[in-house]
Amino acid sequence: MALELAPHGVTVNTISPGSTATPMLADVQARGDLESVIHGNAAEWRLGIPLGRLADPADQAALAIFLAGDGARHITGQDLVVDGGQTLV
Repeated sequence: MALELAPHGVTVNTISPGSTATPMLADVQARGDLESVIHGNAAEWRLGIPLGRLADPADQAALAIFLAGDGARHITGQDLVVDGGQTLV
């Protein structure tokens, strides 16, 4: 889509959120143990979040607002990961 829409001045990007502080994460995924998500649990092959905290939904929203503004007018075809470095470990 980014290639197809670029000639029309339209940018296309995606946001890939990491572990985010939501009720679903706490109740379903972490089974109430958010510290194991943040600090990791080697027994479950989770190595944690280097920035040491879960994302807040506002973290993803801030990126979406940035991408919709003039500051991102030359960014297209990118997948931006908002995960506190989780994909690095």
